[in-house]
Amino acid sequence: MRIAFTANGPGEVAGWVRPLVRALYAREPETDVHLFLVPDDYATGNEARMARELFPQAHVYEPRRYVAIALGKKFEDVPATVDVVQYLGGDLMHAARLHKRFGGVASTYKFSKPRYKSVFARAYAVDEANVRELIATGLDRDRVLRVGNLAIDGALLEAQAPLETGAPVNGLLVMPGSRGYEIENLIPFFFTVALRVRRERPDLPIAFGISPFTPLDRVREAVERGGVAAMFAQRGRLVESSDGAFLESLDARVRFPILRNALAAASRARLALTIPGTKCIELAALGVPTVAITPLNAPEKIAFNGPLTYLDRIPLVGVPLKRAVAVGVSRRFVYHTQPNIDARDMVMRELHGALTPGRVASVTLDALSDDGWLASSGARLKELYRGHVGAAGRMAESLLGLPK
Repeated sequence: MRIAFTANGPGEVAGWVRPLVRALYAREPETDVHLFLVPDDYATGNEARMARELFPQAHVYEPRRYVAIALGKKFEDVPATVDVVQYLGGDLMHAARLHKRFGGVASTYKFSKPRYKSVFARAYAVDEANVRELIATGLDRDRVLRVGNLAIDGALLEAQAPLETGAPVNGLLVMPGSRGYEIENLIPFFFTVALRVRRERPDLPIAFGISPFTPLDRVREAVERGGVAAMFAQRGRLVESSDGAFLESLDARVRFPILRNALAAASRARLALTIPGTKCIELAALGVPTVAITPLNAPEKIAFNGPLTYLDRIPLVGVPLKRAVAVGVSRRFVYHTQPNIDARDMVMRELHGALTPGRVASVTLDALSDDGWLASSGARLKELYRGHVGAAGRMAESLLGLPK
């Protein structure tokens, strides 16, 4: 079977594409996979490289080449037809466009819109709430199949990777994010938080889980610059040695290992410190107690879905407008992490608003010393998504059974 996938950023490639394609190859090794990475503000630019490393046998197309293909340009190494076009990230219009170009059965995962009700013959849902959302877009109930959250299988898969030197066993793992704003401003912010925590707990193992999609050069530039002034961060430096890469204080007295297999390290950590996003679902799947922050110190730097992300580019009024939108969106939601939304309770500790490194360090230290909360939070998080385990296998079986 030949399947074309659309995907965009690191969360989708690692959390959705990786477990599903792995499950497809396990069941049908000759599956002809074509992964189209579509233009997206959340992309890092390293998705194609990582996808090729994960699946050397797959055909991977960078956003620029995808655009040429979507506009009708023909290439000798691009098939004329596919059996299935499967949406796994990005704007839905890209999957619809590939379906128009290649034919086959069009299928989506988690998202749809009324305009695509006649495009998607199959929709895969994360849970019953998602089933209802998909039906509300005009899809017939018999076209919607609940399979579970692919990110859970992605997390369990990544957690099996070898534990790297410097992993904070029974310590603190910091996961800053991989988007441009997060690299530039949250790496220095979290670095400053880690310095504060280390000052109070000098024997506590602390490490940074940096996405494999993030080049070390960008990490170096971010920590040396220190982020925007509104983040109150300290500058540091990145050093490399035979033992690996480290974030180091300017006086060279404190350094924190940089890890690439973050979830393998998380599975052995006492606490994770991160931001809302796919990584919170992954941490929940592993039962890792977590503190997640939504800093609004410089909200005009945050990327949104859709055209709102470009508000700050409007002369004079753009920056205050985008700040107002970001604050308004933040205040609309009691919880910012998906596990808390799903549990309807503060299972992960959250902090929102204008934050200082000192305040985040204080909350982190409190969490680290709260044995009762650590035990109950870890157990509740792990139970929350237990029923989703095996989503990739269920979805792969269905895809392989779709009519050709």
